[in-house]
Amino acid sequence: MKLSLESITKNPGEWTAAGVSLPKFDIAAVREQTAKTPEWVHFGAGNIFRGFIGSIIQNLLNSGLSKTGIIACDTFDYDIIDRIYTDFDNLTLNVLLNPDGTTSKEVLAGVVEGVKADFSSAESVSRLKAIFRAPSLKMLSFTITEKGYALKRPDGSYLPVVEADMKEGPSSARHAMSIVAALLLERYGAGALPMAVVSMDNCSHNGEKLKSSVVAVAKAWKENGFVDDGFISYLEDEAKITFPWSMIDKITPRPHPLVQEQLRKAGIEGMDPIVTSKKTFIAPFVNAEKPQYLVVEDRFPNGRPALEKAGVYMTTRETVNNTEKMKVTTCLNPLHTAMSMYGCLLGYTLICEEMKDEDIVRLVRRLGYVEGLPVVVDPKILSPKAFIDEVVNERLPNVFMPDDPRRIATDTSQKVGIRFGETIKSYVATGRDLGSLVSIPLAIAGWMRYLLAVNDKGEPMEVSADPLKDELQSKLAGIVWNDPSSYSGQLMPILANASIFGSDLTKTPLAAKIEGYFKRLLAGPGSARALLKSELAV
Repeated sequence: MKLSLESITKNPGEWTAAGVSLPKFDIAAVREQTAKTPEWVHFGAGNIFRGFIGSIIQNLLNSGLSKTGIIACDTFDYDIIDRIYTDFDNLTLNVLLNPDGTTSKEVLAGVVEGVKADFSSAESVSRLKAIFRAPSLKMLSFTITEKGYALKRPDGSYLPVVEADMKEGPSSARHAMSIVAALLLERYGAGALPMAVVSMDNCSHNGEKLKSSVVAVAKAWKENGFVDDGFISYLEDEAKITFPWSMIDKITPRPHPLVQEQLRKAGIEGMDPIVTSKKTFIAPFVNAEKPQYLVVEDRFPNGRPALEKAGVYMTTRETVNNTEKMKVTTCLNPLHTAMSMYGCLLGYTLICEEMKDEDIVRLVRRLGYVEGLPVVVDPKILSPKAFIDEVVNERLPNVFMPDDPRRIATDTSQKVGIRFGETIKSYVATGRDLGSLVSIPLAIAGWMRYLLAVNDKGEPMEVSADPLKDELQSKLAGIVWNDPSSYSGQLMPILANASIFGSDLTKTPLAAKIEGYFKRLLAGPGSARALLKSELAV
């Protein structure tokens, strides 16, 4: 069996016998209808789109709730379109990694076309413009990562490619946001047609970031004489163009060798991963955890697919924001960061292995249930406790999820203000006793100890990338990991930095607690283990 239209059409019994579910709709008819009346275009053709968003449209097509599929575009890695989409007839083999160690397999066929969003190609430009001039088009969605919306360097100056796009105009667009602006200009020229432009990336206020970048490009074009005032008005008129916010949550790790081997044994050929010229590691199959959440602000001026019928929560902006806060400040991200600091110190390379460690499990459970839930933002559409239950009991322990604490430790300085700082501020705002917090000061002390680049055995370890890594490590200079007397208050300037933690921790009881924990973490081999056992004793 090979992943192709011919194989699944002519030999469906073989696929079913291999435990693979097949599409329940007429693929040819859907592709024909989509070509005539496109409704949904997506930018970012990677795994979370293929496995998650692809399963949403599959469910709608299987249920007869949609007659058209999704057109996938990529602005960055064109090899994905050629080698993963075109070579496999735009099909994806979706493999869900169940917590019990089993898998569920399905061929997804709701993505009907792969297009390179390449303005240097006349063929690509012609196809994209035709799609965006179609009155039927309802939405453009994105999974391009937060970096895809960035127009500027850290120093505030425009990226060279953005600067060039602004000077050279729509016909020369290269950056993703410039390409989007150029295609919306095409839609404006076709009669100021309405549609929703929906970020589905995992970043705060994603719709706001997307709109800001697109409008910035458009205004630069206005200044340089490429567009008129009407185009700017069109982008800012919510009766015409909307930029809904969303919250997405699903882990889609890189292709797992165990899954690849399982597919081979089932008789499915050609599933080997590839590495593209842009260094993307990707395969014809997607493996992902089963839990998935997509919460979307329901503002679609040209209508939309029946997304709520496929498990998407359609709601208000406030609820989207509250759902994200629930996840990021209490129910998932803080747990990840806390366990990753100690996981690195204790030598773990897999999150699922950490969840076999009683001390780390106690840290995670106390952080989520005891310290977080009392001040959690409740979005109402999801139960915060049920969400944590699923995270702790199913998602983190899943042996199929090859997630690494060293990956999660990346850019910690950019995360702690949200992941811990918001709970600290909530405690202050509600008059709760900050002295009752244990897991949060343990996590912060563990991060400071982690920055010394020595594990709990006293062996050197690599510290993950972080924009403040050098600065923070220089502030910790002079501290020796097995000599508590080498500490002389070096933490205090760091803990006072409100831009890192969201508030000046030296004005709270937490600073002394963090400092005390940190000094105990300098006591030599086994000090991290001993601290966890002591402070989290049942």
